[in-house]
Amino acid sequence: MDEGNHSASNLPLRRESGVDIENLDLLDGKERENRTTYGEPLLTKRKNTTSQIAIVGSNVCPIESLDYEIFENELFRQDWRSAKKIQVFQYVVLKWAFALLIGLVTGLVGFFNNIAVENIAGFKLLLTSDLMSDKKYYKAFAAYAASNVGLAAVAAALCAFIAPAAAGSGIPEVKAYLNGVDAHSILAPSTLFVKIFGSILGVSAGFVVGKEGPMVHTGACIASFLGQGGSRKYHLTWSWLRYFKNDRDRRDLITCGAAAGVAAAFRAPVGGVLFALEEAASWWRSALLWRTFFTTAVVAIVLRVFIQYCTTGNCGLFGQGGLIMYDVSAASETYSGPDILAVLFLGILGGIFGSIYNYLVDKVIRTYSIIHEKGAAAKILLVITIALLTSCLSYGLPWFVECQACPTDESVSCPTVGQSGNYKSFNCPSGYYNDLASLFLNTNDDAIRNLFSTSTKKEFHISSLFIFFAAVYFLGIITYGIAIPSGLFIPVILAGACYGRLVGRLFESISTLDTGLFALLGAASFLGGTMRMTVSLCIILLELTNDLLLLPLVMLVLLISKTVADNFNKGIYDQIVKIKGLPYLEAHAEPYMRHLVTSDVVSGPLVTFSGIEKVGCILDALRTTGHNGFPVIDEPPFSDAPELCGLVLRSHLLILLKGKIFSTDRVVCGAEILRRFAAFDFAKAGSGKGIKLEDLDIEEEEMDMYVDLHPITNASPYTVVETMSLAKAAILFRQLGLRHLCLVPKSQGRPPIVGILTRHDFMPEHILGLYPHIKSH
Repeated sequence: MDEGNHSASNLPLRRESGVDIENLDLLDGKERENRTTYGEPLLTKRKNTTSQIAIVGSNVCPIESLDYEIFENELFRQDWRSAKKIQVFQYVVLKWAFALLIGLVTGLVGFFNNIAVENIAGFKLLLTSDLMSDKKYYKAFAAYAASNVGLAAVAAALCAFIAPAAAGSGIPEVKAYLNGVDAHSILAPSTLFVKIFGSILGVSAGFVVGKEGPMVHTGACIASFLGQGGSRKYHLTWSWLRYFKNDRDRRDLITCGAAAGVAAAFRAPVGGVLFALEEAASWWRSALLWRTFFTTAVVAIVLRVFIQYCTTGNCGLFGQGGLIMYDVSAASETYSGPDILAVLFLGILGGIFGSIYNYLVDKVIRTYSIIHEKGAAAKILLVITIALLTSCLSYGLPWFVECQACPTDESVSCPTVGQSGNYKSFNCPSGYYNDLASLFLNTNDDAIRNLFSTSTKKEFHISSLFIFFAAVYFLGIITYGIAIPSGLFIPVILAGACYGRLVGRLFESISTLDTGLFALLGAASFLGGTMRMTVSLCIILLELTNDLLLLPLVMLVLLISKTVADNFNKGIYDQIVKIKGLPYLEAHAEPYMRHLVTSDVVSGPLVTFSGIEKVGCILDALRTTGHNGFPVIDEPPFSDAPELCGLVLRSHLLILLKGKIFSTDRVVCGAEILRRFAAFDFAKAGSGKGIKLEDLDIEEEEMDMYVDLHPITNASPYTVVETMSLAKAAILFRQLGLRHLCLVPKSQGRPPIVGILTRHDFMPEHILGLYPHIKSH
């Protein structure tokens, strides 16, 4: 929905290689009919005809901004002044109680995901292994492929029919939400359900995907569900839940949820906090740091309790392979000059591979979006096709490598039968193992553990590592973007660990580092090259591997890979945000914004209300526009001269009109409104539960009556002068978390407001559409 009350674009429908906003999976069918970009009506700036003005806002994109700003009207001030100490205490206690709940529930879901994947995938792999040991190779492939296809089809059906927004990683959507973008259904309960079960099924189906990215989305969904502030529909509206019926507190809870998701996925509580700080959140403060840290600590305790319980053997096939922990601390970690050279080489390699990976994933997602336009059946068919291809490669490629003799070390179980391990017999005779099958016919977590294993320099042949790297790199690219919950962390770690181990073999004559440590550094370099994070990835990897002594090398390789990759393209999550058309505000202003002022990007008729306005005029404006904010102007006799009284929200107008506190004369009746309404009545409803225009029942004779808007008008909206540079306004808009920014005239004798800026006015597509001669870089 259009945020401000101006028509802000002369853009045609944006289509980039088959991707446009109405084809996104996160929008439902009805919303896909709104053929606009970023909520800008399809109007031209130069042809401002009467017929065009009549439709301003009537055909707009459903993606809105969130209300992070404190809406300081008379109702809010009355509620603020009347707050007692016990209410303030309740609010503080509840924030910590919700942080505790988010940690508990996310930890439980994370454990459930792991135990389910280990048992489902473990049963499938045991069945395949048993048939292989009986020389029933065709039956083994049939069972393996059928299991994968069946699991994949169910995961795809859940995504296609119940919650399309659950497809993919979910991190870009959470990142956009925390930036202020209220995209449809990304945190809905249906999305949470599909994210949990779809992720379990997708990972169990053998796809080269992880459950770590979806866990971040899952944690955010759990936080959103708990922070809805109750439900009027189900009569769960305790008075103490009213504190959380606003976007500011929900934002903080969802930040805690995202951090908890990382902590549950990687058993990395500190890494979770740093991930939320570095990658997810757009606004941060010290109080939020404490709460996210507390949340992730709760997750760590929950996981530890259940891991201890599972050591008794009550969790089926769930064991060491469950909650990932790649311990490489046993390896020798003394390093010298040649080792640093190898690390430099790995960093450069990771930056190049990462940027190519991001480029190809971008193209694949755009291509898949064209297939997804054809409906749910096409989505499911694409998933089944990729599942069959993955099954054929996983089962077929190990046949092309030679069997290797088992190590002579008696402490090693070779070949491993009926459990996860480094030595799969596959088609090999007794005393031999197939090194490629040990990587392919394992869960992704176990494959990474095998690659990270130390003191096993020649366990994997160089040719096997080349084949596995090429296959995982290729499958990781073509799998991301299909209609299943899929994370990017695990495919990237797998591919990075593989070429890291290869580099370790190439440098073994001059390097003293273990090949398992090279695998870890390779994973770090590829992560830095694709995701462009540094601090959080460094800590996550250290918590994963229990290896603090490797910290300098991990830091170095992350910095190098990120620096190299930044010269080619953006990080993978930033690219996906752009592909999905989410109006994300960057932390910095684009260079061309310095050459424009705020008034340059404002266009269209400005719809304003008087402080005491006719009911019919308000209804007409609400029907003919899609604006979410309207300036309120006081005129004589209520003021000496026209002056800006403030800003009123569309949702507040609907609630006020439904209350029907009207007067036949144009008089102030704010006292009656303050008596009848409380600030809680204007609190933001949960997703999809607010009052709509169709819910109003206004009689014909009421259309000529008046309503006082002063009590619900934000009397202190953020305003800037129309000559402020657009670059400065963009930074101000993002840092304050605004939804509307009012422009006031520089000179006197003009109307008190000249326009409103919303996040859509800062989007490059809008600005470059208005001024195509400006170079984007």
